[in-house]
Amino acid sequence: MAYWWVNQNKTFDEEVGGGYLWSPQRKGNGDRNPYYEFMRVVQPGDVVVSFSETYIRAVGVARSYVYASPKPVEFGDVGVNWHPTEGWRVDVEWRVLKKKIRPKEHINTLRELLPEKYSPLQLTGDGLQGVYLTRLTDALFGAIAALVGAELQVFIGGIRDVNPTIRDITREQEEAERILEDLETGRISADRTLADTQREALVKARIGQGLFKKNVAVIEKFCRITKVDRVEHLVAGHTKPWRKCSNDERLDGENGFLLTPTIDHLFDRGFISFENDGFLIVSPVAHAESLRKMGVRASEKVNVGQFTSGQKRFLDFHRENVLKVARVTDVA
Repeated sequence: MAYWWVNQNKTFDEEVGGGYLWSPQRKGNGDRNPYYEFMRVVQPGDVVVSFSETYIRAVGVARSYVYASPKPVEFGDVGVNWHPTEGWRVDVEWRVLKKKIRPKEHINTLRELLPEKYSPLQLTGDGLQGVYLTRLTDALFGAIAALVGAELQVFIGGIRDVNPTIRDITREQEEAERILEDLETGRISADRTLADTQREALVKARIGQGLFKKNVAVIEKFCRITKVDRVEHLVAGHTKPWRKCSNDERLDGENGFLLTPTIDHLFDRGFISFENDGFLIVSPVAHAESLRKMGVRASEKVNVGQFTSGQKRFLDFHRENVLKVARVTDVA
């Protein structure tokens, strides 16, 4: 279990009322933001403290891993300059506190516990503009819990069965991704500069079919993990997600692998990836027993073979943007 601090000055009602955290994936200029990157580290069962309008107003427990999701419509004009509308979402079970705590009034207790990097507060106890989500040390969370008192402690003590069912996670995530991909499909369909056959190929590539699968099959002859080589049992999945690709990348055979459906699920959701030298990467958040049942030997060093230079380029993107990352305090 890890502890997190989220600033929700403009979106408290929407996020707490809707049961989630949401952030952009990048800054408006396209650069990475560590306070958005922390979303990729949250795991089911983690505790989140909500800060809004100078008060700690709610506490929550994460109920999912991060997944791509469009900007919530209820945000309205908030974040009009965020880079683009696709962001990160984590589902959270929130509880609004009856006893609100104003950290500024207790800064003499909290100040010495504030970290030098990625602090949730200024040394004065005021909030920090630009901070969205940041990690709390056990000591700092313990001090906050002591200030809030029994209400928070009872909430933490009552956390049980923190992992939502796989079906529920998948449904929420797939619905969010469907919306994002539908928007991109609409853009392609409306692009009159494309020939009809090209538009059809691009749309089919979204589900790993048609020309894209044929292009992948020129390079890949079997599932890298299970070694299944019957093409009717294999899925052509994009290494760089379809919705993030250029039109050329969507049909590029080097931007994909032929995998069995369960392995494709693990790769698509970021539970596994590959190093450029062919060694399998298993995310530290993946469930080891489930991987074993799917045929992934997580406890062994597994090499799946060589990759082309183009495949390595797309794998760089997968490791940086899709693979679920480890528990770290510094993600910059």
